[in-house]
Amino acid sequence: MKNTLTDLNNHLFAELERLSDEDLDEEAVKKEVQRSKAITSVAKVIVENGKLALDTMKHMDEYGYNKGKEVKVPEMLEMKK
Repeated sequence: MKNTLTDLNNHLFAELERLSDEDLDEEAVKKEVQRSKAITSVAKVIVENGKLALDTMKHMDEYGYNKGKEVKVPEMLEMKK
């Protein structure tokens, strides 16, 4: 499995759409709320990991690591040339 931050964003919006479904009964709403809390919890960790990777790249750029060499950007940041 190879998910991206774009995929995460899509999952979050899909959950938002499920929560907005007016046809859900009370029990279904409760299940979706629990599910959304779990998804949000995992998403926060994924975003924190992405921020760490980005901060690492900024640090490397600022302090000149790998000067003159191409720096490999972490795939999770989805940077394309």
